[in-house]
Amino acid sequence: MKVSRPRKLFLNLPVADLKRSVDFFTKLGFEFNKDFTDDNATCMVVGEDAFVMLLTDARFKDFIKKPLHDATQSTAGTYAVSATSREEVDALVKIALANGGTPAAEAMDLGFMYGGSFYDPDGHHWELAWMDPNQMPPQ
Repeated sequence: MKVSRPRKLFLNLPVADLKRSVDFFTKLGFEFNKDFTDDNATCMVVGEDAFVMLLTDARFKDFIKKPLHDATQSTAGTYAVSATSREEVDALVKIALANGGTPAAEAMDLGFMYGGSFYDPDGHHWELAWMDPNQMPPQ
């Protein structure tokens, strides 16, 4: 199936403490759409077509049939966001770790691609990646 137009991405993540999550991601430079924010949820703007809905655990449970996953105990997914430079990758990881995040893995340096990672306060695994397509090895 060919996608004829870009689609918007809405990722839903459960969080134990919505205010703590908003404070954490605000320090990383993310903004929130106040039209989709209340005491139980908020819409974090990742890009023009990408959003992360942070939902309190109780609100998240309204949408699922299986038990709620505990991200502090196992990984259900990794959430990757682009960065503008290697320096931005390192700076954002440093900010995350200084504000309640924990290390997820060592930095990855492939020359043409550089990445860093952290777990947010709820244990969700976030990746930050910078890539220079002009430096990619030939296929």
